Amino acid sequence: MEGEISNSLARDVVQLHLAAEQDVDTVERNPENPPLKRKDAAKKIYAQDISCDFRTAASALNTGQLVKDPYFTLFEAVGALEIMDSKMDSGFLAEGEKLEDDFDVLQEALPEEIVGLMDQVLCLEMAWHMGYPLSQSLFTSYHIDRILWPNPQTLDEASFDRQREAGLESNLLHVVYRAYCLAVIKCCDYVHRRIGAEHYYEVSSRNQAQLVATPQSHVNVVQEEDFVSNLYNRNFLTHFNEAGIQKLLDEALEYTERQASFEETTRYAIVTRLNLRRRMLNAVASDLDLSKNGQIQKWMQCTELLPKLHESRPVAKPVKEAFSIKIQRRMASSVPPRPMVEIDFEDAHMFLRHLCRDAADVYNVIEYRGSSNILNFVYIFQSRKPQPSIYIRCLLQSLIFHDTKILGTVTITKLVFDDLEELTLPADILLDPANGDVEAPQNPRFQIAQAMREHVLRIGDPFLDMFRALCMNRSRMRRMLCHLIVDWESVQLEAENLDVKLRKYTGEKPLIDGEASAAEIWSFPLSSWAYYYKLRQMEWIIQMGFELRVYQNDELSGMYWYAAQTYLSNVAAAKIQHLERIQTFVMRRFKQTKKRSADHKKGFSRCFSFLDVTLLEASATQWFAVALSKCMELYTGLSYFSLITDRCELVPYSTPELRHALRMRPFMQLSIPELPSYAELNGATSITRSDAEKDEDQALSVLDMAEEATKVARKEWEALGKVEAEKARCVNCEEWWRASIKDIVRACIACSIAIATMKKAVQTPRGKSMREVLKVEMPGEKSYHDFWLVPKVSSR
Repeated sequence: MEGEISNSLARDVVQLHLAAEQDVDTVERNPENPPLKRKDAAKKIYAQDISCDFRTAASALNTGQLVKDPYFTLFEAVGALEIMDSKMDSGFLAEGEKLEDDFDVLQEALPEEIVGLMDQVLCLEMAWHMGYPLSQSLFTSYHIDRILWPNPQTLDEASFDRQREAGLESNLLHVVYRAYCLAVIKCCDYVHRRIGAEHYYEVSSRNQAQLVATPQSHVNVVQEEDFVSNLYNRNFLTHFNEAGIQKLLDEALEYTERQASFEETTRYAIVTRLNLRRRMLNAVASDLDLSKNGQIQKWMQCTELLPKLHESRPVAKPVKEAFSIKIQRRMASSVPPRPMVEIDFEDAHMFLRHLCRDAADVYNVIEYRGSSNILNFVYIFQSRKPQPSIYIRCLLQSLIFHDTKILGTVTITKLVFDDLEELTLPADILLDPANGDVEAPQNPRFQIAQAMREHVLRIGDPFLDMFRALCMNRSRMRRMLCHLIVDWESVQLEAENLDVKLRKYTGEKPLIDGEASAAEIWSFPLSSWAYYYKLRQMEWIIQMGFELRVYQNDELSGMYWYAAQTYLSNVAAAKIQHLERIQTFVMRRFKQTKKRSADHKKGFSRCFSFLDVTLLEASATQWFAVALSKCMELYTGLSYFSLITDRCELVPYSTPELRHALRMRPFMQLSIPELPSYAELNGATSITRSDAEKDEDQALSVLDMAEEATKVARKEWEALGKVEAEKARCVNCEEWWRASIKDIVRACIACSIAIATMKKAVQTPRGKSMREVLKVEMPGEKSYHDFWLVPKVSSR
């Protein structure tokens, strides 16, 4: 019965919807509300008030019952919402507002205004680099809009005067500012093409990041959330070459030098901006063609002009009316109108300075010194503050993955083999190039070559994806690593099976552990290599959780404790023990190698140096994590003293158990290392109020352990900072690496000071609460090091 009523109501609504479109003779009209006829209409169109009929039909509906009109789609619904809404309708005009601004792009401009227009365009260009859409930045310029629309077919058509009637050939606006705008547009074209050819994240119409492909690269492309690629049906003059625009810039420079009426400071400002644009255009054009040389020098030349750009800024006279958001009304866009982005010149100048510096520095990666050097370079380069922009990160990807080879010269097989040789298999038969020359299937070397070839095909993508992930912004990097680590779990298990399979071809003999009932211990070189990188990614995920402030203040204790446990008990009982295990088997293989060629000695030497430095870094990280974990026990104690607020008290539905499950979720699918339960973590990092207040010895014991761990950590970090860059695998990023080590040492010193302050407060007899004695300030955006959050503890 209800179904019949619904169908009847639906038919009634459809009939009401179509009534206005049908001929008046075929529609049953209410005599009390006669239709209104449009006398000027070519066809008979009538309007009828259907309010009473609609209310009558709607009254028969039950609560929650819906009637769907197949002719009224989501498009019409959204369109109806947008009409006459200033926030949604770009065509909405306020009272007295005009559809177009009364700005003439052909009006003459003073030299100072030309400088102001150049600086305004530069600010909008940098805003686009920062991640704002073109509709809110560069495309708000009337001059640039006149150049780009309609789409010019020749360079002469790309002009402010499309009709060529105003005689602007010798005008300052046409000669100088037009050349500058064309150069800016072409720079954006090269940047857009470079980013479009690499991995970056795009939010689809369903607000979901998805993989898309571009014809430029024929690869899977991921969009970065900090870049908007939409051109709004405009063209960035892609079909025009650089040479023609450079010629216009040269003519603009000659024109400016000939103008005797210009003030010297004004001429200096215009020439500086034109020269800077010439160099930037040359640099980004060369970035698109990676076969060219001298890129570092080109970007350094841009950097040299930036101080001159800044000192000539007072000459500029802004022309605000030359920019308007009303241009959005003519763009092909499905988003509501957005306000124009206004970037301060100081911020734009600083961003440009970092852009030029990063563009010059990123080319240091092209010197191949092994996969560890590349990985460390990418990781340290991406850790710089401020983080390199999206263009620089895509340029870094282009340099690493150029022409389907690493750095354009190294195959994926060589990259993986070099990494295996450096970590677990120095001078080993599994990596011997001679294996590929054997053609007899019954020969063990043939079987080894075939198995290793298949293994490289399996691990190649996860290994390269790790490099790709490090080229993203910090938030996306952590998120991608959380997904990637699950794939490395499968790689480790498959590598373990392959290790067992290859034993019969390599003739490996196990170690006998006399302390474990004569148990056999095998090396598992391939799975050990995979396990090492899985643990390293776990380390990055946890550390970036501190950097991105994912963890709340009262969670720091548990997360630093887990970081410490990642080294102590989880890396074959954590990373240190795992590396020591690898070192044991490498040393055993070195002793068993009777004939040691020069290549063998070099391979073992590189492996031993790598393991030594990695062990030192792991130990230093372990001790500092232990120190901060112990401090965090006092953090927990401090929270009981009401010096640090527990977030669980502020969030209604949050419980420590749920938050523990949330923090451990990235590692839930891993078989090893085992995750600590909430009870285990809570028991290791909690100190009750009664314990802290009544038993001062316990508090002092915790502080003593933290103090000792901090001393050891500082000593080992200082020792690590003295290691040669070649041994640390940081040849091309030595300066940044040593600066990071110094920041960690400073964090150790700050931790020692905080511990000493706490010990003094605990040891001093007091009749006041701890809240009245101590003040704790958690580090904000600025800390000694992003991974090591040391609070400032001071006496009140």
